[in-house]
Amino acid sequence: MLKTIEAFDRIGDENAFAVLARATELAQQGRDIINLGIGQPDFQTPKHIVEAAVKALRDGHHGYTGATGILPLRETIASSLHTETGTSVSPDNVMVVPGGKVTMFMAILMFGEPGKEILYPDPGFPIYRSMIEFTGATPIPVPIREENDFAFSAEETLNLINKRTALLILNSPANPTGGVTPRSEIEKLVKGLENHPNLPVLSDEIYSRMTYDGLKHTSLLEFEQLKDQLILLNGWSKTWAMTGWRMGYSVWPASLIDKARKLAVNCWSCVNTPSQYAGIAAIEGPQDAVDQMMQAFDSRRKLVVEGLNALPGISCKTPKGAFYAFPNIKETGWQAKPLASALLDEAGVALIGGPDFGVLGEGYLRFSYANSEENISRALDRVADFLNTNKS
Repeated sequence: MLKTIEAFDRIGDENAFAVLARATELAQQGRDIINLGIGQPDFQTPKHIVEAAVKALRDGHHGYTGATGILPLRETIASSLHTETGTSVSPDNVMVVPGGKVTMFMAILMFGEPGKEILYPDPGFPIYRSMIEFTGATPIPVPIREENDFAFSAEETLNLINKRTALLILNSPANPTGGVTPRSEIEKLVKGLENHPNLPVLSDEIYSRMTYDGLKHTSLLEFEQLKDQLILLNGWSKTWAMTGWRMGYSVWPASLIDKARKLAVNCWSCVNTPSQYAGIAAIEGPQDAVDQMMQAFDSRRKLVVEGLNALPGISCKTPKGAFYAFPNIKETGWQAKPLASALLDEAGVALIGGPDFGVLGEGYLRFSYANSEENISRALDRVADFLNTNKS
């Protein structure tokens, strides 16, 4: 039997893909499955973006690019960030990567090792903890609490920092909760971080364009005092419905960008060239498709929250960002993962149990409303029927 290094015994998984596989298997058996599990917009990539990639192929852009991405794309990203945040970003500090996870992978790999601690959101995206454990560092959850509207607490976060802390990971708007941390809380955190000038901060802002009710996203990039310790994560997957394109980007401090480049050279070389030209078109082109998607998500959000709060034993805070609701199911008497499994197998509704997002996820389910209103309504009816006829 082949034996890998010990680190591979610690590496985790992302159960949303396991649920997707199970849902697909049931659908192939003829079952009518409504998938509210996967975090993927149910819209097509806007046509002008697709055409930009086709044009790039026809124009002969078939070869390698620099490991950090083509300069026109990095300039476009830097310009866009300046418009959105008021902060000047050098294209030399921007890196184009194959998806959002890559930036997590690189940052955690750079700073995680035995004897170190890395702070991460819990409930939060499962790859944070998985990669932390892979490196041998100790994962330290930053609690994301329902009573705090699923925003992180600056005070609670700062109190977890000690001499062993090697990296702080933040996420707002957040997966899986839909929480958005208010600017006032972010300002408190930034003020406290002045006492930790050598602590790297990874800010996952992949849902930055996805907020509701006029709420404006606050980027950590806006705070000049963090420029030498901030790693920004963002990309195209959610905003422009480009999940399968595998397109992300990050902004690195000057002291780290060459280390990130070397990781790229040693791993994926570069992002495929035509997708990079599509990335320019996405940012610089018309945004009406993005606006239409957000209007649809907002309508679905209201439908989901109203429907969930009408279900027996379930209560749900209104999400302020992303396209997830994170309802509290504790009064149903069910544990989260057994309920999610039963709803898939017996009711034909694919959801993700809260514990797949961390130890503090017990008692919750993640509902992705990246699906049609018709399917969401049908799913809510099925969940209601199941809960009314099945007690824990």
